[in-house]
Amino acid sequence: MKFRAICTDIDGTLLNSERQLSQRTIHTFRNLDKDVPVILASSRMPSAMRHLQQQLEILHHPLICFNGGYVIHFEGGKTEPLQLDSVQIQPALCQVIHDFTKETDIHVSLYEQDNWYAPAFDFWAEREERVTKVSPQIAELELILEKWHQAETGAHKVMCMGPADEIDALEQKLSSHYADQVHAYRSKDTYLEIAPRAISKATALELLLKERFGIAMHEVMAFGDNYNDIHMLQEVGMGIAVANARDEVKAVANEITLKSTEDGVAVAIEKYWK
Repeated sequence: MKFRAICTDIDGTLLNSERQLSQRTIHTFRNLDKDVPVILASSRMPSAMRHLQQQLEILHHPLICFNGGYVIHFEGGKTEPLQLDSVQIQPALCQVIHDFTKETDIHVSLYEQDNWYAPAFDFWAEREERVTKVSPQIAELELILEKWHQAETGAHKVMCMGPADEIDALEQKLSSHYADQVHAYRSKDTYLEIAPRAISKATALELLLKERFGIAMHEVMAFGDNYNDIHMLQEVGMGIAVANARDEVKAVANEITLKSTEDGVAVAIEKYWK
């Protein structure tokens, strides 16, 4: 089968042990035909992905942000993105999550478009800033939620970080009472990433391929490592898991490449995209 597009997760899939792009990965992507859509799909916000696009020389291609909740592209070098899709968590449910964490040590961050709101520059915010190369806006979250109520907008993602037992309790509450509204998955024992139930990387990818390129899902090669990549790997023509992926991800993959720290994505692209 001839593949016409590539879609890849970032953290745990594309980056090396320093959470950066290796020289081999950069070289491999830069050698691809510039007309081949190369789409980054992540739980990250746009500005935490744009610098990676720049390194790979794919700034002209779309981004799937927040696990599919915010799909954008940039036309003709413009700094403001054009929005292909936007699905948000309603502010009332954001308030429920925030209220649940008040008597805990859980850090709650709210994400909306290219804005990251954090209650303090604590251990969790500092670590995220170091990994994503983006700084949060320190704000009183109650005020942000009040503004969202009035504007009838919401969060593209809520990220909760804290002690594993407290994250367990929050995950249980959401799965028991709000599973029809949000999807919550553990990217780490201490991280719970919350997104609208209606979206996934797969739904976002299918939409943008149809709208922008006229490419079908079976013509795509995709890479991933975590729970939020499973649906995407199942829906594309060639779903490839890195060797460090969770077992559940490997189980649905068509193929398993090397670890992310061993340039697994680059190795597979070099194999199939000569």
